[in-house]
Amino acid sequence: MTRLRAGLATLHPRVFFLESWREIDARRTPPNPSGTARFDYRPLVVLCVGAVSLTLMEYFGHSRAFRQLLETLAGDGSAYDSAVGNAGVGTGGWSLASFAESLRRHPFLRFFDYVWWSGWRVFGYFLIPVISLKLMGERIRDYGLSFQGLGAYAPFYALAYVVVLVLVVVVSYSPEFSGYYPFYKNASRSWAEFAGWELLYAAQFFSLEFFFRGYWLHACERSLGSGAIFAMVVPYCMIHFGKPWLEALGAIIAGIVLGTLALRTRSIWSGFFIHVAVAVSMDVAALLQTRGLPSQLWPPV
Repeated sequence: MTRLRAGLATLHPRVFFLESWREIDARRTPPNPSGTARFDYRPLVVLCVGAVSLTLMEYFGHSRAFRQLLETLAGDGSAYDSAVGNAGVGTGGWSLASFAESLRRHPFLRFFDYVWWSGWRVFGYFLIPVISLKLMGERIRDYGLSFQGLGAYAPFYALAYVVVLVLVVVVSYSPEFSGYYPFYKNASRSWAEFAGWELLYAAQFFSLEFFFRGYWLHACERSLGSGAIFAMVVPYCMIHFGKPWLEALGAIIAGIVLGTLALRTRSIWSGFFIHVAVAVSMDVAALLQTRGLPSQLWPPV
């Protein structure tokens, strides 16, 4: 009982938010003995690299860019294929144009759209930041990939999931919600497609959590203190534009809560697990309200 009370006490808003922010501010980089502030170059690097990553994903990381690429390769790839064939590389009748055309006509083209989408999120949210951290000589583990401290907030994770799950059930009756989720509309066709889609979704969420709650937060913490959380929340809210407006507003609250947790536990894993659990619940709720869950293991050929 004493342990339960202690765990619940940590969930009090004053303790969870204000005391956490004071602790974070106390870790800010102290000034030099001369009294001048030390210049921390990491926020400059990660914010600029992050802006480039977000721009690349916006312009090249959606299905329309993938479809345009296939159209270009299928229509204009003959000259390239000829050059490759003349060099002795193209064999067996394979050509870039024919491969692109086969993808355009493939029954799983819509699934490939999301392979492209998820792959770009892993590239932009995770690989580019990791490369920049390596170039700066930073340890990747120090940017939220530690599992230490997760157990202390297990009651909070469970409570947060239950609260969000109740909200998901309520809003699942909205036509806007059930018409929007899941992104991959053929997820109800088979369990294999449903599982494949959720794996792509989870990879995207891991990369997203690393980018916002690992890469940006931990690089800016020493200079901005708890203000790094609120600086992160602005672009995090903006990537939800186009989704149902209640979700975009909810991203502000979620960003503050998950950002506080990430800096308090020094880990992104809590946000990742909550994100994936909520996302799968949202997809299931939307399917139950519309097309229903899959009734077969494999998709029809």
